[in-house]
Amino acid sequence: MNQNTTLSGPTAITRLLWTASALVAPLSLLAALSGCSDSDSAPALTSTTAAQAAAHDHDGEHDHDDASESGHADETAHADEVVLTSDAVVRYGILTQVARREVLRATIVAPARVGFDTEAMAHVGSPLRGRAIDVRVRVGDAVKVGSELVIVESPELGEAQAEFLQRRVAVQTAEPAVDLTRVTWDRARGLYERSQGISLTEVQRREAEHKAAIAALKAAESARTAAADRLRMLGMDSAAIAALATSGEVLPRFTIRAAIHGVVVQREVTLGELVSPEREYLMVLADATKLWVLADVPETRLLNVRVGAAAWISVGSPGDEGHRRATGSVTFISPFVDPTTRTAQVRIGVPAQDVGLRPGMFAQAEIVVGPAERSPAEAAIVVPEEAIQTIDGAAVLFVPVDGEANTYRKRAIAIGTAVGGLVPVHSGLTEGEPFVSAGTFILKAELGKGAAAHEH
Repeated sequence: MNQNTTLSGPTAITRLLWTASALVAPLSLLAALSGCSDSDSAPALTSTTAAQAAAHDHDGEHDHDDASESGHADETAHADEVVLTSDAVVRYGILTQVARREVLRATIVAPARVGFDTEAMAHVGSPLRGRAIDVRVRVGDAVKVGSELVIVESPELGEAQAEFLQRRVAVQTAEPAVDLTRVTWDRARGLYERSQGISLTEVQRREAEHKAAIAALKAAESARTAAADRLRMLGMDSAAIAALATSGEVLPRFTIRAAIHGVVVQREVTLGELVSPEREYLMVLADATKLWVLADVPETRLLNVRVGAAAWISVGSPGDEGHRRATGSVTFISPFVDPTTRTAQVRIGVPAQDVGLRPGMFAQAEIVVGPAERSPAEAAIVVPEEAIQTIDGAAVLFVPVDGEANTYRKRAIAIGTAVGGLVPVHSGLTEGEPFVSAGTFILKAELGKGAAAHEH
């Protein structure tokens, strides 16, 4: 047949149908393979993926419009939920508690800083001039009362020890003279009384010698005591002085010891350095378990602050991983107002507690200034600050979903001003209702991941 011959009739129609079928078959196979790839993808942490799968199932059972409407409804219902595994709940510290009512008292908030309790600190100096021949501790080392800090070699101490030994020898020399003059005086007096074989003048002379010996002994003892006192002023204790008296050997080395239990927080001496009483200090020791906080309270609010009032100290933002919080009470209110800042320092004592507070930290102090008691009718539903997250500019909580393990739903709430780490909830939560009190930052992050995946 000629190649340019035109087909007509049944033969042409049959060949056209065969060609169309051959083109459609590969497209159908490609679509099927694409569907299999989607179904094999890993499920997300949130249940949003499950909602999308349900919408696709409806596509096979109903027409496109009905399936689309149903799928969007399911996605909206689950988009605010987060599903975690049991291991994730434990690992991320997800905790729940029930909402309760509590009376909140009025407070004022002021900037503050954390520091050591100066009444539990010791500035260590040297009582004598000399050279540091051994430094036994470094910054951060823990010490106890009596711990060796610095060994000082001092010519001044050597001179004082030598003087003490000399004064001790003088006492030892004066003691026999007292005994000898007493004996000679007693003998002369006896002779004079029995036979008058000795003159009264001689008896009186020997009496004067005995009294002079006694006076010399007292003077020697006073000098020895003064020399011992000087050694004590230079840092030698009674045991060391007794050892010196026994050995008679001059050892011009002095050990500076810790006066309190604590930690070395500052060291201003190095090996071989000259030291003297004129230096302010060589080291600073502090009891790390005793801290206080200095808050700068405006002068207009000072009249509302009372010694003994409860206070809360916060470092960082609530809900953040680095947030720290401690409780304490007002221990002192400064009578002076800073002329520049128009604030006065309010000292807040913080009991020893492992909350991660460190001297030098900047903090926020919240001090109770309201009345001691309020009517129970004023009690509000409260939740910890850490439980609340902000999403799209709104305050939200996470609540466990009934009947679904490890599933949490976002819920919008209306809140008031936080007091002492507790936030009043005006709406969105009822008394006795469970909510997530810890780990909400993780839930917020997982919710954000689910929303991003849904938009994609």
